[in-house]
Amino acid sequence: MTDEFGLVEPDAVDGFGDEWEEIDVSDTEADRIARRRDREFSQFRKRIKDADQFKVEQSVFDDATFAAIYKLVQDGHIEAFGGPISTGKEANVYEALGAEDTDVAVKIYRINASNFRQMREYLEGDPRFRGIGNDKGKIVLAWVRKEYANLERAQKAGVRVPTPIAVERNVLVMELVGLVEERARRLAEVNVENPQTAYEVVREYMRRLYSAGLVHGDLSEYNMIIHEGELVIIDLGQAVTVHHPNAGEFLDRDCENVANFFSRQGIDVTGEELHEYVTEAEPEP
Repeated sequence: MTDEFGLVEPDAVDGFGDEWEEIDVSDTEADRIARRRDREFSQFRKRIKDADQFKVEQSVFDDATFAAIYKLVQDGHIEAFGGPISTGKEANVYEALGAEDTDVAVKIYRINASNFRQMREYLEGDPRFRGIGNDKGKIVLAWVRKEYANLERAQKAGVRVPTPIAVERNVLVMELVGLVEERARRLAEVNVENPQTAYEVVREYMRRLYSAGLVHGDLSEYNMIIHEGELVIIDLGQAVTVHHPNAGEFLDRDCENVANFFSRQGIDVTGEELHEYVTEAEPEP
């Protein structure tokens, strides 16, 4: 690892796992807990709903969402909640204390408020999500599991992303990169002192993603952050497999966005040149 924008090495693994297999979005343990509504869960639900950071969310968090949080607490992935890191139309991200006193990020997608039509555009054609159809709840649940699987696959390919920890229904627990008091800055927010090095890291990560069979689909200076000298790729929920019918279009857009940003930093690069570099290696089947 170099002092600035150092590349991480791919883990020594036999393969990328079974992320291409169809992902089940049927009822989870959280749904069963929500239906059962025993006294312990009801008390937990009330404590969460009364917590200051969740009060505003009561209208959009259903019982199964509270049950998902409950299950993650029971499994030891969440010990205590902190404040919100970010709020959005589709999801809120909270700082939390995880296992062994580690800081984690808890991303909670809203079942009723998410832009499921846009989500469906990225899900349709992905071999992992056959038969999702137009069911809004299933689309959001598939999206969250897709983000978890994408993070796993990217990490195994040697791309620096937040480490995925657990997923339950519409709740994703992952590594917290930076703290609320010392928020990791997006590439768009910093003065890039060594743009050539940063560009070389980004293009290598794009190539590793492609070699692992993934296209980010929304890559720009707003989905890359800098923390303690590392460049981290974030927001992989929309990332698609190379089998997706729009994968080529999404990759072209990613290359143009990245090339345009680094061109403004003084790097002589075009989207076409970046695309050629990224696709030099054949993607995994």
